[in-house]
Amino acid sequence: MSEAKKRRIYTKEFKQDALNLSEQPGYTSALAAKNLGIPEGLLYKWRRAAAKSGPLAFPGNGKEALTDAERENRELRKRLKDSEMENAILKKAVGIFSKVPQ
Repeated sequence: MSEAKKRRIYTKEFKQDALNLSEQPGYTSALAAKNLGIPEGLLYKWRRAAAKSGPLAFPGNGKEALTDAERENRELRKRLKDSEMENAILKKAVGIFSKVPQ
């Protein structure tokens, strides 16, 4: 059986430093990737992510990059859903306890 390759984890700072290095005069992306020991395609992937998300790029550990407004919106939607569920439970309880025994 062959050993599975261990997945390398790169910090946000490493990714940003790698992008800065590749943008230095006299450095190409290929040369920067080779010097850092990473695949060149990974450097391009990081560049696309940085261009798309700007300062929210590379949130880490599978987290979504959210603005403060998006984070607040998500929290409010969750609280609304919880309140609606509580309301439905209370309606059922009122229906059960308001029945007249025969």
